[in-house]
Amino acid sequence: MTVIDTSRDSVASALETDRVESHLNPPASYDLADHPVPTGREEVWRFTPLSRLRGLLDGAASAAELNRETTLPDGVTLTSITAAEAVELGELAPNERPAALAAELSGGALLLDVPAEAVVEEPVVIRLTGASIDDLVWGRTLFRIGAHAKVTIVLVHTGSARYSAIQSFLVGDGAQVNVLSLQDWADDAVHLGRDSILVGRDATVKHTAISFGGDLVRMHANVEYAGPGGSAELLGLYFADEGQHLEHRLFADHNAPKTKSNVIYKGALQGKGAHTVWIGNVLIRKVAEGIETYEENRNLVLTDGCQADSVPNLEIETGEIEGAGHASATARFDDEQLFYLRSRGISEKEAQRLVVHGFFNDLIRKVDVPSIEKELLATVEAELAKNVTADA
Repeated sequence: MTVIDTSRDSVASALETDRVESHLNPPASYDLADHPVPTGREEVWRFTPLSRLRGLLDGAASAAELNRETTLPDGVTLTSITAAEAVELGELAPNERPAALAAELSGGALLLDVPAEAVVEEPVVIRLTGASIDDLVWGRTLFRIGAHAKVTIVLVHTGSARYSAIQSFLVGDGAQVNVLSLQDWADDAVHLGRDSILVGRDATVKHTAISFGGDLVRMHANVEYAGPGGSAELLGLYFADEGQHLEHRLFADHNAPKTKSNVIYKGALQGKGAHTVWIGNVLIRKVAEGIETYEENRNLVLTDGCQADSVPNLEIETGEIEGAGHASATARFDDEQLFYLRSRGISEKEAQRLVVHGFFNDLIRKVDVPSIEKELLATVEAELAKNVTADA
């Protein structure tokens, strides 16, 4: 197995004198006692309809699995390891109950290994498909990317299941990694996911979370740094229909100097009871001098009866930074854009369709996975056909 020197010891030493805990990111622990069953009154759970989680907080063991299809380019391996090996290899510990349950009940873990200095031209693709909403599935995967490697990893979730997963991405020094997680579940699926990313010195990571399907989807993307110079771009796209709850939570922990993070999430909502939640949080520790960070969330409300909650946060412990900021907006169609299009003979419904495509297209282009980009454009079109482009 490839050994990655991510200099975590040096970062840990620096943090010994800088133990700042974020109110939106509880301390990590494998001990379930540290993650009591939530009541819904906790800050980190107050937006989530707990009654719809359907056993994912109870801790019931299960032998059910998702069907897995993989495309592994030459040099990339996917193997089974024990839970103890996952911890030994540097897995990032869970900081919430569903992830802790996944770590305890998954019965081991998968290790995807990308060798140091490997340049993987074709995407690594893992397609996970659920067979039934009656299946309770726990997942645990460790992604280890060697120093100066370059790779794209695509995770696609389809079908039906109740699924909770913990995933750790250990990115070696100088590596370039593009991760895309697509949630295109059946209408009854429930998915709780936590992606934790350790960015090596001078490494570059792009992480994109895209959620269309499912009854309830709650995704985390957590980033921390193993040394200075690391850069993380966190992108997201979601489209909620009637009754859907789609929740995305981001946490960038600037625990090393001269690091960067950039967050852009965009969502659309249509149909009665459609609910989206975006929580962005950046913690800039005292040791993180010279960092740059920005987080942005935009929501487009297409019909009445929708709710979009958007909460950006900055926790700053040092003034010696290059820049930090955030923006959030939730709005209906831009009347000026619609008027401009309609004045040129375009129908109202077609004008709305064009505005939504324009809203999403710049973000879709950033995905940088051509085959997935085409799939996303087709999915957006299908979502619009349900409501916006319907005949009046």
